[in-house]
Amino acid sequence: MKNLSRFLRVAALTCLSISAASYVAANDKLRIGLIPSEDSQAMIESSKLVLSGLEAQLGMPVEPFVATDYNGIIEALRAGKLDVAYLGPFSYVLATSVADVEAFAVAVTKKTGQSAYKSLIITRKESGIHQLSDLKNHTFAFVDPSSASGHLFPKAGLEQAGFDPATLFSRVIFSGSHDASILAVANQKVDAAAVADRILANALARGLVKQDDFQVVWTSRPIPESPMVWRKNLDPALKQKVAAALASIKDVPWGDQGQLDGFQPTSDANYDVVRDTAKVLDLDLRRFK
Repeated sequence: MKNLSRFLRVAALTCLSISAASYVAANDKLRIGLIPSEDSQAMIESSKLVLSGLEAQLGMPVEPFVATDYNGIIEALRAGKLDVAYLGPFSYVLATSVADVEAFAVAVTKKTGQSAYKSLIITRKESGIHQLSDLKNHTFAFVDPSSASGHLFPKAGLEQAGFDPATLFSRVIFSGSHDASILAVANQKVDAAAVADRILANALARGLVKQDDFQVVWTSRPIPESPMVWRKNLDPALKQKVAAALASIKDVPWGDQGQLDGFQPTSDANYDVVRDTAKVLDLDLRRFK
């Protein structure tokens, strides 16, 4: 009996030692996944200042990972191979259905001071288009089939207003970028287009187009920015440090959102608008990042 008791004590201490070692190994660096909107090196390069700032604030290495597609990021989160990730609104909603993750922060930029943006349908002022019904038999530009503000939200908005996007327009194109759609309207290549408000504002600020040439005939509900997410079982103390560190990172570029003014808290409920939009369009969220 004594030998058995001694064995159990040794076994218990061994298990505790292994658990402690695993805990230290799991927290000696922060593993962060980035949505693969560009090739891996370009994605890491464009995020370098944010990652280095996060590393400095945490006092531990930050290891970036860019998968070949967004499903790779979600799978890595599900398998516990990533601690934190940056996901698109649609891919985040998908991630919550297959992995134990939650959104905790979104970027705020100095220019907008907001953590959400909107989709707009724009036309030229002289087009004669003043409301959605006036779009009948006109040409139209979406950005990309998987674009939230350049396709999915405006398409859902049209359907909710009682219009069938498949028959409403005389011709539809996918321009490939918001700037291309804006220029297509400005240069009378199409009569109207769906674009992100922040990208239109940026085009106006750059002098690419003139404010007086456009009018807005439809505006979406706020679309939540791409969130930072973490595994729910991440160490609570590390969660607190990560959230505080991201909030303090300012005056550095963050993708197409411009100069950062920190990351502010968000929650899963803020992405219900994405879920609602998916339901309106009967979408398979696995197709979208």
